[in-house]
Amino acid sequence: MLPASKVVPKELLPVLDTPAIQIVVEEVVASGITDITIVTSPGKGALLDHFAPHHELEQFLSERGKHDLLQTVRKTSTMARISAVEQSRPLGIGHAVLQAKDAVGDEPFAVLLPDDICDCARPCLRQLMDVAEERDGPVVALMEVAAAEVSKYGIVAGTQIARRLYRLTGMVEKPPPDKSPSRMAIIGRYLLPPEIFDILADARPGHAGEFQLTDALLELGRRRHLYGYQFEGTRHDMGDRLGFLTAQIAYGLRHPQTADKLRSYLASILS
Repeated sequence: MLPASKVVPKELLPVLDTPAIQIVVEEVVASGITDITIVTSPGKGALLDHFAPHHELEQFLSERGKHDLLQTVRKTSTMARISAVEQSRPLGIGHAVLQAKDAVGDEPFAVLLPDDICDCARPCLRQLMDVAEERDGPVVALMEVAAAEVSKYGIVAGTQIARRLYRLTGMVEKPPPDKSPSRMAIIGRYLLPPEIFDILADARPGHAGEFQLTDALLELGRRRHLYGYQFEGTRHDMGDRLGFLTAQIAYGLRHPQTADKLRSYLASILS
């Protein structure tokens, strides 16, 4: 997403008028979780600033009677209890998750990657939580991708045991199409047990010196049943130009202030 993300963290790039990271936080809150730890990296302090109170702006809006906007602004700092830990070096998603060990403690937790915007009638995370509670096991979100796209994702192997539900037996990171075990790809939603932290702590770096969450999931799957759920909804990849555009269109077609004019515009250029 360069050059847009040169100064502005890509997690703050908006979907319509709401930063991607806020949409993900809203998904977490709508799923019933209000304690959130953001794993940041150097230079991304603006992520935390977005969720901090902005007293001057709130006073400005209050004085001018803009109460709807005031509530919108206040929502960002009141919807959840947000803390942060820093990943000082980019050593992979597994390493980033490990940084949150002390904040999470000894209880199950969710991992959400803010590049992935999941547009669902029922929150994607809530769908995973329902499976985890029913099956008493860790769950990752899955989506089916085209055969030509499997080399962009972590692809799972497994057995379907119920509608949309798979018991996973393996996974491969970015396989070539002719060696892919399936077309079911992991996306950035995970519901994990605290024992994953010990696995990550004992892990060795893989490709490019990074600690991959996929490797830890493979080890976890050897210890207990690991499930994959093909979530109901649409995923937009905010780290990809096309995904960024599809998110704007999808959300714009639902927003009461943009839907009609956007629909008319799209019809005019596609006719």
